[in-house]
Amino acid sequence: MDQPPTTKHIASKRLTLLELNATVPVNPKPFLNNLTGKPVIVKLKWGMEYKGYLVSVDSYMNLQLANTEEYIDGQFSGNLGEILIRCNNVMYMRGVPEDTEIEDAE
Repeated sequence: MDQPPTTKHIASKRLTLLELNATVPVNPKPFLNNLTGKPVIVKLKWGMEYKGYLVSVDSYMNLQLANTEEYIDGQFSGNLGEILIRCNNVMYMRGVPEDTEIEDAE
């Protein structure tokens, strides 16, 4: 007959499940430097999204974007051109795949 699981077995099983759900941390400096000159999507804490080309990142991780489009609640709001996003407003940022047009990325 099967033995009931021990506390050690349960703790080991729980650790394995936690390890599977963990994300791999990414060093932000190389990540941002690799995205320079490429299309990106930046989502702010307040819900707005900006799609444009990452021009530069400073030591505080403020972002400069060019050819930027603004989306509010998923709806196109307008073309903004060149903008600066202060670092503390960013919720997340992701690159747009090279073979995808920036307008099609959502």
